[in-house]
Amino acid sequence: MAAPTSATADTRPAASVPAPGKAQPPQRRSVTAERPNYLAGVGSFLLLAIIIIPIYWVVITSFKPQSAYYTSNPMLPAEPTLENYQAVLEADFMRYFANSVIVTVGATVPAVLVSFMAAFAIVRGGRGRFLRFTNTVFLMGLAFPLQAVIIPVYLIIIRLSLYDSHLALILPSIAFAIPLTVLILANFIRDVPNELFESMRMDGASEWASMWRLAFPLTRPALITVSIYQGLQVWNAFLLPLVLTQSSELRVLPLALWAFQGEYGINVPAVLASVVLATLPILALYVLGRRHLQAGMTAGFSK
Repeated sequence: MAAPTSATADTRPAASVPAPGKAQPPQRRSVTAERPNYLAGVGSFLLLAIIIIPIYWVVITSFKPQSAYYTSNPMLPAEPTLENYQAVLEADFMRYFANSVIVTVGATVPAVLVSFMAAFAIVRGGRGRFLRFTNTVFLMGLAFPLQAVIIPVYLIIIRLSLYDSHLALILPSIAFAIPLTVLILANFIRDVPNELFESMRMDGASEWASMWRLAFPLTRPALITVSIYQGLQVWNAFLLPLVLTQSSELRVLPLALWAFQGEYGINVPAVLASVVLATLPILALYVLGRRHLQAGMTAGFSK
């Protein structure tokens, strides 16, 4: 007697095999992504020309003699000379340069340090009423431009007997730099992981030590960014030196341009030569801090 056989049915779906001789249709590639954007290219060249042409004109004009400024083609160099730069250096340029350095460093360094400590206290100090009120005051400071409060600032400087001094320029510059600097640094300090602060607290570190040994190194790109920004603002300031100083010994570089303005005319090539010399320190500062500046500007966009 033969044993019954049981067949097990295979329920797995059969793999779809393309029919022989039938080719698969090729996938179409998106040609819109590879098409060059001519409009954006033309716009970029126009923007580059708008930036480069004035700089080119300033540089070549600074090498022209004053007699050739009105007769030669303004966009072509003619009779290059260093007389304008020599006249600028002989017109107490180094004194104006030293005054600008004193005011810029004296206003930028304290403003950044005070703002860093204030931002750390606002972020790490909890939600106390005093700190919230302080943060509100800093934010309100962003709503008042310098031009709107220049008269009260002038009266305060007069009452403090600081008129026509370096402090008359340094103290208001610090006050106007703090609100924006606190806002930027507070956002960077918030990005520091709280676990790092807790770890330092478990090791016995105080808040003061955590601020300088942890938060300060980690926010270095932001500190360099705000330092360069505030330094540029103070270096190029014109209204405060114009209103709060009077003597020629305390003039800064933006006011030094007056030395080449006469009663009946202006030595334009000499003015542009002083502009070129005043721009060189800022250009060198940007070249040295370019990497930190770019890191500080893009650090908040990684999340």
